[in-house]
Amino acid sequence: MRMNLLYIFLLTIFFICHSCQAEIESFTEKEICADIFPDYKDVTIPINIAPLNFTIKGELNNSKVVFQTKNKQLAINSKDGKITIPIKRWRELIDSSIIDDKRIMVSVFIENNSSWIKFKPFFLYISTDSIDPFIVYRLIEPGYESWGEMGIYQREIESFKEIPILENSSTGFGCMNCHSFCMNNQNKMLFHLREKCSGTIITDGKKIEKINTSTKETISPLVYPSWHPKGKFIAFSNNITRLTTLSNDSNRVEVYDSESDVVVYDVEKHEIITTPHLFRKDKLETFPTFSADGKKLYFCSSDTVKMPEHFKDAKYSLYSIDFNSDKATFGNIIDTLYNAYINKRSASFPRVSSNGKYLLYALSNYGNFSIWHNDSDLKLIDLKTNKDIDISLINSSQAESYHSWSSNSHWIMFNSRRNNGLYTNIYFAYLDDNGNVSKPFLLPQKNPEFYDKFMKSFNIPEFIKGKINIKPTELAEKANNEVTKKVNFRMITN
Repeated sequence: MRMNLLYIFLLTIFFICHSCQAEIESFTEKEICADIFPDYKDVTIPINIAPLNFTIKGELNNSKVVFQTKNKQLAINSKDGKITIPIKRWRELIDSSIIDDKRIMVSVFIENNSSWIKFKPFFLYISTDSIDPFIVYRLIEPGYESWGEMGIYQREIESFKEIPILENSSTGFGCMNCHSFCMNNQNKMLFHLREKCSGTIITDGKKIEKINTSTKETISPLVYPSWHPKGKFIAFSNNITRLTTLSNDSNRVEVYDSESDVVVYDVEKHEIITTPHLFRKDKLETFPTFSADGKKLYFCSSDTVKMPEHFKDAKYSLYSIDFNSDKATFGNIIDTLYNAYINKRSASFPRVSSNGKYLLYALSNYGNFSIWHNDSDLKLIDLKTNKDIDISLINSSQAESYHSWSSNSHWIMFNSRRNNGLYTNIYFAYLDDNGNVSKPFLLPQKNPEFYDKFMKSFNIPEFIKGKINIKPTELAEKANNEVTKKVNFRMITN
């Protein structure tokens, strides 16, 4: 028995020494930080994020990375530059940093010709404002006019666990898109099915409903959604959308609307309502989103232009209209937040923070489908003052687009093509109480080389406050059945 205990003790000491070698006593210091990917240097991260695994770039023999707080140290040794942090040890580091000064110092050492080089340390700043525990996204091949396998997935933030919500292999390999949640509530979800098994799936707890949103008055099935905070209404755009590839343009793809309107769907009455202010033939209205209190409906709109000949002349302004959820009525005054005709650029994808303080939107040179526009940047409006807030730190030379808010309004999640210009990946950025934004960081993965090998785009990232417990088989069964509800249409004139 004693021999067994001694063996276990010695084995434990061996592994500790193997993972945390003695300090490197002799080294040359550099005044620059190491080149790592993903670039996690000097980022602000939430206390409940998965380990920030990364790769040290360049030709390496041996390397060592030391993570250190005032009271705890973790050393990771690597022969290939891949730094993979054990989750348990990562949690200990985070907990230690919270007790101390809320930061982790990271020192990178590499061996070069039998001598060691130490790079300038960088820091991971820890925010006690936690992030929602799950995110949801679609994974899709970055094809232009066709797709193969795709699916909607939920990812646990504190770990690397990814779980399918529904994959199109169970729905005839048709398209599924526009998943959306009511105030980050995982129990109130919707998404569309196109081509095969067409319809809109709406869940409320364990209740699953498949509806046909086409009516004789609307130009198409419903498209881009936004839930009313009370969960009774969902605003949608209604679009005739076309896609074309461009051979002599820096933007490879152009998606444009030849017609579009904005409507609101009553979940309980299975009725579409709208107002003439949102249903004009001379305007292209799209991308509705409710305010945090549900009293306003924001949307984008452009003058109608001849498509596709003049698609670059379509410039979308950002507007709002009052909405009364008790009476299901609209206001008669249209307020302007961003005027495209004065500013000569085009707004899309408005999203209001959960606390109602901010509106985040994309701004590009023309059109409304900024996902494929290299010039697309994210912009932030303070809704109390209607003034812009500088968030240029989170933008890049590639497209920044689809974005969403955490339930505590401190974390912005968005898509960016900054890695290679082709695939969209998920980034997070912290927003403090004063509206200051931090350097964005890439969604961590277990394999530090994940993004070098993964051949799909992350699309439509959304925060949710808990795990979705509806099984994929339950959603697939409903998807493959006929629609259970059809909807009516009503024009409201005040």
